[in-house]
Amino acid sequence: MTIFTNTFGLALRNFTTWPEEPDPQALIDYAVRAETLGFDSVWVWDHILLGVDPPFPIIEPLTLLAAIAARTLRIKLGTGVLVLPLRNPVVLAKELASLDRIAGGRLLLGLAAGWYKREFDAVGIPYNQRGRLMDRNLEILRRLWTEAGIEAEYPPHLLRGANMAPRPRALPPILIGGYVDRVLRRAALNGGWLTYFYTPEGFAQSWGKVKGYAAAAGKEPETLLNANQLAICVGRSRDAVAPAMMEWLGQGWDYASWSQSTKDSAIIGTVDECVEQLRDQLAVGVQKLILIPYRYQPEQVEIIARDIIPQLRG
Repeated sequence: MTIFTNTFGLALRNFTTWPEEPDPQALIDYAVRAETLGFDSVWVWDHILLGVDPPFPIIEPLTLLAAIAARTLRIKLGTGVLVLPLRNPVVLAKELASLDRIAGGRLLLGLAAGWYKREFDAVGIPYNQRGRLMDRNLEILRRLWTEAGIEAEYPPHLLRGANMAPRPRALPPILIGGYVDRVLRRAALNGGWLTYFYTPEGFAQSWGKVKGYAAAAGKEPETLLNANQLAICVGRSRDAVAPAMMEWLGQGWDYASWSQSTKDSAIIGTVDECVEQLRDQLAVGVQKLILIPYRYQPEQVEIIARDIIPQLRG
């Protein structure tokens, strides 16, 4: 049994649609309430520049998680996902190590190679090299967190007797986000997979590939971690809530055409119907469910914590 088995996270609304902007204090309060209600983790989204006119306003995720860390004690802090190639890996290693220390070892790292070319162009990172940079940056992070006196060259990063201190208390769990086979292989080699809006059938198919890649590389598939991010709307009946939920999912969310990510994965209906749909996810091997409540409504969060998660844990 992995450390993620039967755990339940909550997504935070750190990005919005224009002209609304994220409310930092409301986000911190939301995370504090999530801890009180018994969620194991909160998860933030990542972009630097998303959209052109109008933009999608977004609060930088690591800054927000640091603020949440200062106001909470137990709840884990997840990035779902951080776009790794956009960042200087040496500076990021320091930032993440510091955040993990501030949080007392509560950091969970979802990392991905990214998809939005305009963002890469603005930051000055070659978009067509993002896969190579992803693997390089992962190696730099791990080495700085586990080795002393590193002598290595990762142009333009020249490490000369590099010692990073303080390091994270322990190597944070790492989940690789994405869909295509080369990403699933990367997930298998780095310890775990984080996906988004996958039905049980879609999840089972790709998770089988991840485990196969791990076994082929001589790694133990049963040690791998995974999580699925799923939208949820609880109401008096499926028919009563489905139209509003589908409208919302069609507005501010992306579904990669090269993946099995789909709004049909949404968890919709009565408490009992939602429990059954989530049990179907657990039955195909999903370990951690990261729930995105309809329009992030506090009353949805309360219902999920009070009426749904106890049944799944039971």
